[in-house]
Amino acid sequence: LSIIMLARIVRRLTRSDLIGTLAGLLLALDGIHIVMSRTGLLDMVLAFWILAAFGLLVIDRDHTRGRLAAKVRAALTNDTEPSAALDSLATGFGPTFGLRPWRWAAAVALGLACSVKWSGIWFVVAFILMTLVWDVSARRAIGVKRPWTATVLRDAPLTGITMVAIVIAVYFFSWTGWFLSADAYNRNWAAGQPASIIPASLRSWWDYHLQAWNFHVGLTSEHAYKSNPLSWPFQTRPTSFFYESIKDGSQGCPTNNCASEVLALGNPIIWWAAIAAIIHQCWRWIGRRDWRAGAVLVGIAAGWLPWLLYLNRTIFTFYTIVYVPFVVTALAMSMGTMIGPSSASESRRRWGALGAGALLLLIVLVAWWMYPIWTGQVIPYEQWALRMWMPTWV
Repeated sequence: LSIIMLARIVRRLTRSDLIGTLAGLLLALDGIHIVMSRTGLLDMVLAFWILAAFGLLVIDRDHTRGRLAAKVRAALTNDTEPSAALDSLATGFGPTFGLRPWRWAAAVALGLACSVKWSGIWFVVAFILMTLVWDVSARRAIGVKRPWTATVLRDAPLTGITMVAIVIAVYFFSWTGWFLSADAYNRNWAAGQPASIIPASLRSWWDYHLQAWNFHVGLTSEHAYKSNPLSWPFQTRPTSFFYESIKDGSQGCPTNNCASEVLALGNPIIWWAAIAAIIHQCWRWIGRRDWRAGAVLVGIAAGWLPWLLYLNRTIFTFYTIVYVPFVVTALAMSMGTMIGPSSASESRRRWGALGAGALLLLIVLVAWWMYPIWTGQVIPYEQWALRMWMPTWV
């Protein structure tokens, strides 16, 4: 579902069938996405809802600008002087954007994300700011004199209150099963505490949250596969989910020494190429004012940068699953730039297509090569060792 969803989102984001399809394909060829899709951990579900929220905000942007364009056309139709018509729209704070059901739907998805893991909160903040910046851009496009002031005063309070309220409501109702249960974990904690005007269920619920917070913030125990967030872009310390040494010829082992492993390792070519792609998208955002590059960078930043606050905590590389879709999108967009626009010369597009095609072929070959250690296939130990490109992968 995430692969299909990403392809459609990037198609809408870039208006390119090629780049949208390429983004979906790259996500399908990434090892972390493959491993996490086959593993019962929360992070893949978190990634799904974050991606859904992002897509819904992109739809909201399109619909809002579509309504704004309709108002401009109506003003031009009703006024014989085009400049006077545009001036009337740009007066003061500019036109209102009306109801935003897609933005509310995005808030529901963000609430569901937070109900899976609290790290979804970072995306709530990042995506609210992102959608407000898009509103600033929309106002600037029609000539509003002070688009930032207009957005801060007119949109920011209502957007923030509405979206945060929806997120909180969805999060609260995700605990329905716990509230209706008589013996859920910590459900009856308040029964042994002094009386209070606050309902016992809410007090027990709050204490549960405090326990979870204290546990995770203070988690510093050693683990063989913990990794530093600074190393995640380089995929130097993947997480081994399963390993078995087979020395008796069983389980289809063709020799007397086989190995079977599930290693949450991203496709190295995707991740290493994405480092250059992210730098390229930073340049496009800052130097070219490309909002699409900025949107992708927001997704990467919200998924990665907060973990830099917890460098001493026990955390793992597979946490990157939440922003893998944005990483592959950055790479797909940069590969699209390699190919060049339709207006470019035939020679330019030919060489660009050859470069992007060669990179894609290498990604496919590496995915084929790494697939056995992503899926726990039984292979000769020598073959397993050939796939350990770095000593830190063991």
